[in-house]
Amino acid sequence: MLFKHFKLIPENASKSINIWVLYIALPAVSFKYIPQISWSTQLIFPVLSPIIVVAGSWIFMELYCRYKGYSQRSRSTLELSSAYSNTSFIGFPLIIAYYGEQNLSIAIICDQVNFMLLSTVGIICAIKGDRSNNGGIKVSALLKRLVTFPPFIACILALVLSPYVDLSISEPFFDKIAPTVAPLALFSVGLQLQFKGIKREISQISMTLLYKLMLAPALVLLAALSLGIKGDIARVSIMEAAMPTLITASMVVQQFRLNTKLINLIIGLGIILSLFTTALWSYIISIFI
Repeated sequence: MLFKHFKLIPENASKSINIWVLYIALPAVSFKYIPQISWSTQLIFPVLSPIIVVAGSWIFMELYCRYKGYSQRSRSTLELSSAYSNTSFIGFPLIIAYYGEQNLSIAIICDQVNFMLLSTVGIICAIKGDRSNNGGIKVSALLKRLVTFPPFIACILALVLSPYVDLSISEPFFDKIAPTVAPLALFSVGLQLQFKGIKREISQISMTLLYKLMLAPALVLLAALSLGIKGDIARVSIMEAAMPTLITASMVVQQFRLNTKLINLIIGLGIILSLFTTALWSYIISIFI
């Protein structure tokens, strides 16, 4: 924000930064973490929890947007703002702080499933809200944009190749590239972040943050109690659902010409509020799990 305020960087520089994040850094994250996951029946719940959050967001925003009479563009923006959690660069440090580094593997599963959902369901949602898509949604065009989205390609390749190809030789490369996601993504959002217009958008912002920071983790908590899931798997899954909006969702919103200003306001306020709401959820989790 300071770089933008003092005009130390060209206008629209965030678009160039997003290219690095989407085409290089996020694919590196997939190749770094997916091969390390050891799948078992006990890890079904961390896979399920992001799906619960996305499904709940779709229902919540469907009812809210229909009540308010919002356009599909607004609905797509709000769904992308509420359905996908910042499970990595905010989630990982908080998981380590609350539950220890030994539980980071559970958080990684939540993060990768969350990311794959954004790369599939999220892209479909964004395409539906793209105003330039005047002819409606064509399956061929949808599939083309989906399968050419670099993070999605990387997820598929990492899943397919890791059981058969030894990727350890490339680990030093991915270890260097993957950490660039957090600072560059934050820097990009900072360049676009404006707190002007909060009053005008307060209804959309407050409802989105209500779902993202409170209702989404509540849904996962209810699912854990219903399925009898206990211990660190339940705790980490619930806490990851309580994280603020995924910054990458802002890049998807920008790429598909949705309401970038709105989602960046939600991200900025959400990050600040989540420092307090995650502490509340840590207390709630300690009571029920």
